[in-house]
Amino acid sequence: MPIKFLNVPGLTNLRSSRPTGYKFPVGLSPLSVPETVDYLVVAGGGGGGTNHGGGGGAGGFLTGSGQSILTGISYGITVGGGGTAPGPAAATNGSNSIIATLGITANGGGRGGGPASAPTFQAFSGGSGGGASAYLTAPAPGGNYNSFGLGIPGQGNRGGSGASDEATYRGGGAGGGANAVGGNNQSGPGAIGGAGLNSPLVTTSQATTYSFGQVSAPAVYFSGGGGGGCSNYPNYSGGPGGLGGGGSGTKDASPAATSGTPNSGGGGGGGGAPGPVAGGASGGKGIVIIRYSCSQKAGGGTVDTTNPGYTTHIFTGDGTFRSNSATFSIN
Repeated sequence: MPIKFLNVPGLTNLRSSRPTGYKFPVGLSPLSVPETVDYLVVAGGGGGGTNHGGGGGAGGFLTGSGQSILTGISYGITVGGGGTAPGPAAATNGSNSIIATLGITANGGGRGGGPASAPTFQAFSGGSGGGASAYLTAPAPGGNYNSFGLGIPGQGNRGGSGASDEATYRGGGAGGGANAVGGNNQSGPGAIGGAGLNSPLVTTSQATTYSFGQVSAPAVYFSGGGGGGCSNYPNYSGGPGGLGGGGSGTKDASPAATSGTPNSGGGGGGGGAPGPVAGGASGGKGIVIIRYSCSQKAGGGTVDTTNPGYTTHIFTGDGTFRSNSATFSIN
């Protein structure tokens, strides 16, 4: 016998009613976060050396795709700051950028070398190495002021060497970049910073909107080395920074060296001498970017969806990346 449905006043006809289930918040989806993400991790650039100093090394550059993640897990994000360049004092390395739990660490760029007055002014190694000072005098004990800092394989390159005849010219070497070693100073003017690398994870529009990297159409570059400083010899000039946010060096009695571009990991430019322009410039802060190929299913950082087919999380400061839980309750 066929089942008959009764039309009871105040109730919806059972044949036409449909359960609506749980309505998810706007911007999220009932699906779990994708199993893999792409990432870019750039550390802070090193500070430029003082007094015909070397350029700061670029922050380490690490990128990858298909990185497995777990839903419902928080991943701590650390964005490394740029190294300092406190006037006549020794510069410092940049700080590391990290995606915790995944074990992804980009190392801060090495500082640029400084004058021969103290052995602690030697260029340091880092993600990319700092450029050497112009001075050739060897400190005691051990080492050489003209020694450049080394880079970490897979993150960056070494800095360049300086040059001086101790009479007419002095020029510091340039900091290394993610894609090239820092320029060597062979004739006196400041050497050019090592070039950085571009990232396909971001668009030029995103870089302009959120102020990160260095745009050189059609791509966005990171981790350029700082240019070397030099003396005020005729026709000399401080070395230009490497593509990817490297700061420019300066010469004696010139405008101050320029800092690495913020959120690019560029190294700071090397300083000239004497007076207020003796000091180098600070390195640029780093950045962490996480991208996946679907609508937003995670939180953390600045979330951008303007790149068709992707959701991008941009961290210009410390934070947490957290995917949605894989399990939802229906009420």
